[in-house]
Amino acid sequence: MPLEPQERRLQTICLLILTGLSVALALYWLRSAMIPFVLALFFSFALAPVIDMQVRYLRIPNSLAITATLVLGFFILSSLAGLVTASVSQLTANSAAYQSQIERLPSYAIGFLATHGIRLPHAFDPTTLIQPGTIGGMLVSTTNAVVAVLSQGTLVMIFLFFFLAGRTLNPDAQPGVWDEIESQIKRYVVTKVITSGATGVLVWLILSVLGIDLALVFGLFAFLLNFIPSIGSVIATLLPLPVVLFNPDVTTTTALLALLLPAIVQFIIGNGIEPKLMGSSLDLHPIAILLALMVWGALWGVVGMLLATPITAVMKILFEKLELTAPMGELLAGRFTRYRGDATSQPLDN
Repeated sequence: MPLEPQERRLQTICLLILTGLSVALALYWLRSAMIPFVLALFFSFALAPVIDMQVRYLRIPNSLAITATLVLGFFILSSLAGLVTASVSQLTANSAAYQSQIERLPSYAIGFLATHGIRLPHAFDPTTLIQPGTIGGMLVSTTNAVVAVLSQGTLVMIFLFFFLAGRTLNPDAQPGVWDEIESQIKRYVVTKVITSGATGVLVWLILSVLGIDLALVFGLFAFLLNFIPSIGSVIATLLPLPVVLFNPDVTTTTALLALLLPAIVQFIIGNGIEPKLMGSSLDLHPIAILLALMVWGALWGVVGMLLATPITAVMKILFEKLELTAPMGELLAGRFTRYRGDATSQPLDN
């Protein structure tokens, strides 16, 4: 006998949940191949305007424009990889000095409390709070993660070549779903690259002028972490904290400026300039972005967090094009409309 509308709706929801779990499991197990594929896809969005400008304004053949753009992309990726490797090596070289300063932190804290009349039990040993080699272990883990990503660079370039070679420039064609996705993601990627680059350069200049060690390293991480919405800028601002606090040559005024000025830069660019440049191109609710960060971070690690926002934007566009999943697209946009329990699922007026 046929199912009632409510039963059909419940069955559909259960099937969607099971499908989502199956897709998540597949993405997790295939991450070694999917991460380079998705990275190449978004790199192609960022490099596509370069090809279009060469073909339209310089009258360069499409194949030659693709070759030149691939060389440019290889140069950018190689430079970024070199900077990341040098930054991690520099952090590793200074890990022993920072470790010794951090191990002294509990003793400093106890002395500060004692000067204010707060005494801890004599049996309390502050050296047990921080285990030896903590910083070294963290840097080894970071280095391994960076090497794992950089080792996939060749596969990214192969995928990128096929993405760019498969593009066709036809201004008379009617825009479709893929054109809408490409337009929104292209605007997001280009805007993020510009604002993140400005953030990284300003943070590097500020810390260099203040004489903070590893200023280039922190500027690079400010650039990379700015691609992670909300929490990335906070982490980038607090990242120099151990170097600032545990360097005896840094005065209190310099330490405050080293934390306050980058925070001001992050706030102005992240909350003032970037929203005006980007507008509402992605049309995603902040809660949806945070949930996407957690989900994609659990599936693909740091790379998943970097790609969480554009991937979720693509999912939202695809959801909105299907009648069955349209409410999910509206939910990702933060438009909490009420739907009837019948098969039509039309929004109700408030």
